[in-house]
Amino acid sequence: MSETAAPTSAPSRLPDLIALAEEGSSEKRRALLRELTEHFFGGTARTATEDTLYGAVLTRLTVDMEVAVRAELSARFASAPDAPHNLIRKLANDDAAVAGAVLAASPVLTDDDLMGVVRKHGQDHLRAVSARPSVSEAISDVIVERGDDETLGTLLRNDGARLSRQASETAIERAKANPALHEAAVERASLPPDLLNEMYFVVEARLRTQILEQNARLDPALLESAIAAGRTRIATDDGALPADYAECLAYVEELKAAGQLSPRMLARFLRSGGTTSFLIALAQLSEIDFHTARQIVDRRELDALAVVCKSADLDRALFLTYAVVLLNDDGDAMAKAHSYARMYAELSRDAALRTLRFWRMRRGAQAA
Repeated sequence: MSETAAPTSAPSRLPDLIALAEEGSSEKRRALLRELTEHFFGGTARTATEDTLYGAVLTRLTVDMEVAVRAELSARFASAPDAPHNLIRKLANDDAAVAGAVLAASPVLTDDDLMGVVRKHGQDHLRAVSARPSVSEAISDVIVERGDDETLGTLLRNDGARLSRQASETAIERAKANPALHEAAVERASLPPDLLNEMYFVVEARLRTQILEQNARLDPALLESAIAAGRTRIATDDGALPADYAECLAYVEELKAAGQLSPRMLARFLRSGGTTSFLIALAQLSEIDFHTARQIVDRRELDALAVVCKSADLDRALFLTYAVVLLNDDGDAMAKAHSYARMYAELSRDAALRTLRFWRMRRGAQAA
């Protein structure tokens, strides 16, 4: 009875391919590069020694290849979890057209590799790293420091990127000054709530509504911790007080002591041109600082005024009175005021109260 020979695996072509790597013809080297790549992804089991050789030969072959070939190689290896580390690291430091694919996706790159890239390369490289499925705080810190606003926008839109508190504060300061970053900042899921609320006065109405909605959903415990964090960074130098501040403050305090300071009295202040008295009374009514109240009125932030009035549980008619007086030199004042009145009716008092607590942080910091 004859014995059947045990099957043997086909001999590896790797040694032959490595030998061909010395070939001087660029056309043959390109063909060899592609054959080696196909061989790598062919599913054949490889030893650790073979893996090392693959990496060495592939890296050597890429040196003289044109950008298009290197970019093709980068795209092919970008998602491979067992791609040769040396090759991926070399591609990550190549021209942006080559590096982008591996920087955005390769799981082989370590934080040390990425740190080397973001510290020395330009914005295209930084943007590719910013888009990775996961970006550590340390890497994000450098991107926020070195990245331009387009790069920062990519990072903010990536919920897989973790930002330290300091990096988040820096990002928000930059976002305030650039409308192109407003949406990315407001819609960032992990943005600390106190920093989110700092965006309120600079973003458009649609994004303000999102902030109010997020405040309404915020867990009470997180609300308290967010307010505590916010107090530590409040700036108290908001500009000089108006010349009649002391006189108006004394008058408002006198009315208050006599029990005559009411929401309707605020409307009288507005109608008579007593803006400073109105601001002082509004600040006291809502327990916000004078400068925040002045910002609301000077900029005619009627949706913000709605938050203040709703938190004080004022009726819509009184809010409408304030709105019409503030818009008195606007030819379409009544139509606009009625539009804000509809918004006022839809605003929940709970959302207004939560939002106002963030605005009150400044008053608390100034009193400390």
